[in-house]
Amino acid sequence: MIHLIDTHCHLTGDRFSSDRDALIQALPDQGVWRAITIGTGLADAHEVAALVARFPERLAGSAGLDPHSCHEAGDEFAHQLAQLETLLQQHPFVALGEIGLEYHHRLNPADQQITQFEAQLDLAVRRDLPVVIHVREGRAGDGRDAHADTIDVLTRNPGNRGVIHSFAGTPSHARAYLDLGWHLSFNGMLSYKGNDLLREAARLTPADRLLVETDAPYLPPMPHRGKRCDPSMVALTSNLLAELRGERDDDVRAWTTRNACLLFRLELPPEWAAAKPKATQW
Repeated sequence: MIHLIDTHCHLTGDRFSSDRDALIQALPDQGVWRAITIGTGLADAHEVAALVARFPERLAGSAGLDPHSCHEAGDEFAHQLAQLETLLQQHPFVALGEIGLEYHHRLNPADQQITQFEAQLDLAVRRDLPVVIHVREGRAGDGRDAHADTIDVLTRNPGNRGVIHSFAGTPSHARAYLDLGWHLSFNGMLSYKGNDLLREAARLTPADRLLVETDAPYLPPMPHRGKRCDPSMVALTSNLLAELRGERDDDVRAWTTRNACLLFRLELPPEWAAAKPKATQW
């Protein structure tokens, strides 16, 4: 079996309080080599660092000031950004994020969100870290297109690299991100009724830009919608991706695992040498 990497989950959340340790220890048996757990805000980032230190072979961590954290910071954003930089210096986080634009909830005005987003992109360049980007459309954006604004930001900041996590845009958005060199990460939303444009975007994404995630405890794939999502469910997304793309499941697993390890500088799982598709140029 080729192990997967869940490139985005939130294992510090309360919904994992009853079985967190057992779930993490069982990841290899569930087909997951590593899970990247995301710190949203400074307090959560500290919890992520502590959790990764307890399970260094099973987890990796990322930290950033997401749009909700930026809103809560108010006038203290610059101070919190400095604290984030200190955290990134002190702990072996593999990425900066999630950061980005949130137009579904009414948070900071769009222009302020963009300024705070770009400040963290600058920090990622200084720390030589990939970036995990959150993009969510909605009426709170006062008619602005969150994907268009994000694409403009990334175009102005060509020194960054990373992933558009929980990608939920159109094929046109996907092509724009891909043209800028970014990875796209897909999760359980691929299985939801009515997401035909998202499935089309997954089909057109080149194999070397493809990542999988759960966003656990959120967005469980069908038939688990309405339940708590956990990192083991990343296998369902991988299986669906293979079906949508007309590819072998082992090849999708190998590509997404390789891509994650290269982007986040993680060690490849031990079965990698035997699993690599012979006909593919790597």
